[in-house]
Amino acid sequence: MGALRAVLSHPGDVAPLVRVKMMANAAKRLPKDPDLAYCYDVLNKVSRSFAIVIQRLDAELRDAVCVFYLVLRALDTVEDDMSIPIERKVPDLLAFHEYIYDANYSADCGEKHYKDLMKNYPRVTSVFLGLKKEYRTVIADITKRMGHGMAKFIEKEVMDMADFDEYCHYVAGLVGIGLSNLWGVSKMESAEFVGEEKLSNAMGLFLQKTNIIRDYLEDIQELPAPRMFWPRSVWSKYAEELDDLQHEENREKAVQCMNELITNALSHSLDCLKYMSRVKEISIFRFCAIPQVMAIATLAECYGNENVFKGVVKIRRGLSARIMLKCNNMLELASGFKHFANELVHKVDPKSDPNGEETMARIEALEEACDEIIAKETERMRKEQIEDDSIPMATRIVLWLLCFGYFLYAWNLENVRESLGVNRHAGDPLVDDAQKVLATICIISTTALVMAGKKR
Repeated sequence: MGALRAVLSHPGDVAPLVRVKMMANAAKRLPKDPDLAYCYDVLNKVSRSFAIVIQRLDAELRDAVCVFYLVLRALDTVEDDMSIPIERKVPDLLAFHEYIYDANYSADCGEKHYKDLMKNYPRVTSVFLGLKKEYRTVIADITKRMGHGMAKFIEKEVMDMADFDEYCHYVAGLVGIGLSNLWGVSKMESAEFVGEEKLSNAMGLFLQKTNIIRDYLEDIQELPAPRMFWPRSVWSKYAEELDDLQHEENREKAVQCMNELITNALSHSLDCLKYMSRVKEISIFRFCAIPQVMAIATLAECYGNENVFKGVVKIRRGLSARIMLKCNNMLELASGFKHFANELVHKVDPKSDPNGEETMARIEALEEACDEIIAKETERMRKEQIEDDSIPMATRIVLWLLCFGYFLYAWNLENVRESLGVNRHAGDPLVDDAQKVLATICIISTTALVMAGKKR
């Protein structure tokens, strides 16, 4: 009923929803290889949105990114399963990069589709071992670094913003770095993407911080033990304990705490735009851009929203579908960022929010960057449109020759009329004079057209 109400409230969402539904159905078409088919089937089950964007990648990268995602989801499943004793979990995290070469490794952990993934992990390993060596090297390296980072934070509390950045680097920044390495070694993007860590890390941090902010209630109510990722240095300013923020009596302070974390997350937005400006291949661009716009849309939805502490807060499906269809170039990306930055502007109240002024400063810097990109891309596309619409030189010359012939006829130069069997004395003098004027205008105009074409 809620979905129907949302569609009726936003009828413009219908067409995007239908198109994305068709894309989702296309993503469910499985390859013939049984192990590869399993990988794409479970990918659809654990993340419909990622399944769509991964399936739209070029064939050169599609399988490698699919396996990369599943390997890291499996690693994440081990980390997230709070029922696994620490003395067993830590060694598993440290050795997980070795398991991807072990055709017999599987595990009994996780829930629902993740449990199925862990049970059938040898099928993922089978596909991994069939990838190009350079892809396997990237995946194994990132898995090792991530596993070691996760192990570090199993018993380590996220104390301050430095810890927060470090944890997010391990669980998401490394994903961005790994993907950049895949782009580079595939030769579908510049080799400069290999080893590009600063901007790649920022891409991951922006997404992960958004998820951590949005998932507060789910994480704090996790059984048998809560998962606590909000940094103590922030939440301790608003409550005695992190789980106090979920209680009604602390709602105002809870929202202020969340807003401070949203302000911090926005600090990565400019680097995300810089990274995206370097991506040239269209399928890679879409793959990277869609989650980024989803993230800032989610931040705009969460800001000042006490429902984050009551249940699940998500952007509506129709808006999600619109975003998936409008992330094809820098103009659309910057326009999307600016749209949601503008939504944030209307929610921030510097007078009532202790971090309001800093939030506004971050948003204004983001809007300024978006305006610059929009202006630049609009001008570039305008010039390309002019070039696309320009008349080919061959056509210009043909037009000039036709006008030249008409000019000769109108002025009867070289006795053109007689050669065509026309009596030069039989015409109306006024009509002849009019034709001379028209022919002169035509020859001047087409001469200018030819000369303009030479300057292009």
